[in-house]
Amino acid sequence: MVSSEDLFRRAKECIPGGVNSPVRAFGSVGMTPRFIRKGLGDRIWDVDGREYIDYIGSWGPMILGHSHPAVVEAVGKAVADGLSFGAATEREVEMAELICSLVPSIEMVRMVNSGTEAVMSAVRLARGYTGRDKIIKFSGCYHGHCDAMLVKAGSGLMTQGIPGSAGVPEACSRDTLCAVFNDTESVEGLFEANPGEIAAVIVEPVGANMGVVPPADGFLECLRSLCDQNGSLLIFDEVITGFRLAPDGAQGYYHVRPDLSTFGKIIGGGMPVGAYGGRREIMEHVAPCGPVYQAGTLSGNPVAMAAGLAQLRVLKDTPDFYGKLNGVGDCFFGELKQLAGQAQIPCQVNHVGSLGCLFFTEQPVYDYASAQTSDTVRYTAYFRHMMDRGILLAPSQFEAVFLSSAHSDADLDRTLEAVRDFFR
Repeated sequence: MVSSEDLFRRAKECIPGGVNSPVRAFGSVGMTPRFIRKGLGDRIWDVDGREYIDYIGSWGPMILGHSHPAVVEAVGKAVADGLSFGAATEREVEMAELICSLVPSIEMVRMVNSGTEAVMSAVRLARGYTGRDKIIKFSGCYHGHCDAMLVKAGSGLMTQGIPGSAGVPEACSRDTLCAVFNDTESVEGLFEANPGEIAAVIVEPVGANMGVVPPADGFLECLRSLCDQNGSLLIFDEVITGFRLAPDGAQGYYHVRPDLSTFGKIIGGGMPVGAYGGRREIMEHVAPCGPVYQAGTLSGNPVAMAAGLAQLRVLKDTPDFYGKLNGVGDCFFGELKQLAGQAQIPCQVNHVGSLGCLFFTEQPVYDYASAQTSDTVRYTAYFRHMMDRGILLAPSQFEAVFLSSAHSDADLDRTLEAVRDFFR
């Protein structure tokens, strides 16, 4: 039987670091990465034969759990019709109509292939629409690996312990200005220092790439106001929060409407998909309607659209899906917070709905700097303890725990009991 050790050894000979995305390497927890064989419901199995309760969920999109029957059936039917055409299909129209019906801020939407591509395209559109070059982002928010956004970019770089990326020319990030998450004065200062030059403010409405950091009361509203006052666009990066916190994402959860939104693999049921959308007058600047060019042979891929349509329709048609899942999150993370409060180990618990994070630090975590006070050595011990008990968390302190509707009460209780054991 093949093992994770064997596969990792082979992979390192032909794949940089042996993995196709850095956090998979398990480097920050000092272990060999698990190579996964299959997933079903809230469980995954590795090639070594071990079974885990999964709290990674492909980094968020598996909100219904793995291999949901409706999604699997839809993919099977789509595959039988063909894998890719490089031409328009009915499914991508249905997807666009569904997204526009669910998210009030979106009147038009363009499909792409990843969250990174969605952000790259939305930033280009904001610049083309406003005729301005500068973008404000927030330290600790991750917006994919496009050059302009790899500035204090959260989880992946935090896990690797590096401040940015080699290969990004200074010119590519010169117009990217960094503010402090949850600090409105830092944003105001950048607007004052760059009058008439800011094309957009881009933000994760919930900071979910430095652990989980909720927005402070009034923070998102202030961003909306500042953008309005300065003729700038507000972009919500909802690659993680979109269709997870509410039918219309974090913007619906917090009642703040952005000008543009970006989405990721949740709209593909976990398949490689992304999208960006917003008001009609802005989106009509995208080619072939307007001068902002963006294209992709695989954009709107029929199989990915079939998977995403199936998932979004289940979410839409299940009565009070989000109320129930967010209620489970409130209960689970509330109990986790109680355990943390009773522990002798300094720790904090942040959560919003079905997203949460346990930080090993004494101080509240409300931005990038406070997240960085976390004891990553302690997290490594915690990660290994949980994994030994058949519970798979992200191999990084600076990622989220993702709950799904497939997580049973028994498995959540088992997880909390394992946490209780760690704190004893």
